[in-house]
Amino acid sequence: MVNYNTIAAHHAYAPLKDIMDPEWNDSQPIYRQLRDRVVAMILDGLLLEGDPLPSVRTVAAENRVNPLTVLKGYQQLVDEQLVEKRRGLGLFINAGAREVLLQAERQRFLSEQWPAVHATIQRLGLTPQELLAAAETGGPSAKSGGEG
Repeated sequence: MVNYNTIAAHHAYAPLKDIMDPEWNDSQPIYRQLRDRVVAMILDGLLLEGDPLPSVRTVAAENRVNPLTVLKGYQQLVDEQLVEKRRGLGLFINAGAREVLLQAERQRFLSEQWPAVHATIQRLGLTPQELLAAAETGGPSAKSGGEG
């Protein structure tokens, strides 16, 4: 038997409530934004393998959206085999979900975003050393000619 008081205290619930910004943008359907938020939480390590997702009703109430919208977002996660339905218990993050997502996100970055990033690097004449220095410090290197 599942102790819902224990599950409610589980770390997966607090981040969902705190991170799931109730603001929705008009660029994508809400169910897709909901799906993307759960994916981001998996990638960020806030939802781990075996963690339960909050109930459809809970998410719908907290975000003031139709439960069918939440269900559709969750169904996408099931279809992508990132979560599994356990009859009578709810939805849980599948083993290996984070790795699957990392591979897909890395590939998407390399195919969709990297070409523009690479073109900008080339256009600005940035050297590998400057890029590594910026990556290590979180910003431009001191030698790259900032103010001063």
